[in-house]
Amino acid sequence: MVMEIAFFVVGFLILITCFVSVKQGTIAVITVFGKYSRIMKPGLNFKIPFIQNIYKRISIQNRSVELEFQATTIDQANVNFKAMLLFAVYNQEEETIKNVAFKFMDEKSFMQALIRTIEGSIRSFVATKKQAEILSLRTEIVSEVKGQLDHTLEGWGFHLIDLQLNDIAFDEAIMRSMAQVVASNNLRAAAENEGQALLITKTKAAEAEGNAIKIAAEAEKIAAQLRGQGVALFREEVAKGMSQAAKEMQSASLDASFILFSMWTESIKHFAEHGKGNIIFLDGSNDSMQRSMKELMAIGKGISLPTGGGK
Repeated sequence: MVMEIAFFVVGFLILITCFVSVKQGTIAVITVFGKYSRIMKPGLNFKIPFIQNIYKRISIQNRSVELEFQATTIDQANVNFKAMLLFAVYNQEEETIKNVAFKFMDEKSFMQALIRTIEGSIRSFVATKKQAEILSLRTEIVSEVKGQLDHTLEGWGFHLIDLQLNDIAFDEAIMRSMAQVVASNNLRAAAENEGQALLITKTKAAEAEGNAIKIAAEAEKIAAQLRGQGVALFREEVAKGMSQAAKEMQSASLDASFILFSMWTESIKHFAEHGKGNIIFLDGSNDSMQRSMKELMAIGKGISLPTGGGK
C-alpha cells in the first residue's frame, strides 16, 4: 500500500513537471542536454521532464535604459549627453529568439555592448560637427544612430525603437562663452535696429521738412503772383483814375499839375501814417517843391530831366 502511494506521488510530480506555464510578454527557450530544441509561446506548454529544460525566458516587451556620456566636437568642445534608449526584441520568430538567447553570454554583456555601440555612434557623428551646430541636430543625431545600428541590432535579435536626447550640455566655460556670444549678437541686433529706426526718423523728418519747404515755396510763388497781379491792377486803376481826373480838370480849365501835387501830398501823408517811427527827410522849401512838381510833370509827359536841380 505504501509503495502504491509512493508511485502515485512520484507519477503525479512527474506529470506536473511535464507542463510549463509561460507568462504573457515572454518566450521560453527549451534545450535538450544543453542543445537548442524549440521555443514556448505564452500560455500552458508541455515538455519532457528531465530531458527538456528551460534555458532562458526572454521578454518581448519594450525595454528602456538611460545613458550618460561625453563626446567631443571637431573644434574640441566637450558635449555632455543624457539620453533614453528604447529597444525591444525584433520579432517573435524562432531564428530571432535564438539570436537573443545565444548571441551573448548574459544580459549584462548584451547591455554593455548595446550602450557602448550607441555611445560610439553618437561620438563619431559629433566628432564631425562644430559646437555651434550640435544643439540644433537632435533629430539628425537620432537618425544617424538608427541608420548605423539597425542592421547590427537586427543581427542580435533586437531593434532600436527610439533614442531621446533629453539633455545636451557643454562645459561651463563653453556655456559662458556661448552666452556672451548670444548677448553680443543681441546687442548688435538692437543697435542695428535702433540705427535703422533713427535713420527712418531722420529720413521722414527730412522728407517732411522738404515737403514743407516745397509747400511754402509754392505758396510764396502764388502769393507773389497775386501780389504782382494786385500791383498791376492797382497801377491800372491809378492810371484810369488819373486819366479821368485829367480829363475832368481839362474840361474845367484847371492845371493838370494839381493832380501831381495832390499825389505828392498824399504820399507824404502815407509816409507819416505808416512809417512805423522811421525818419524821412523831405526838403520843404519852395524851390524843392517846384523841382518835385517839374519832375512829376516830366514823368507824366515821358520827359527825362537832369538830376541835381537843373532847370
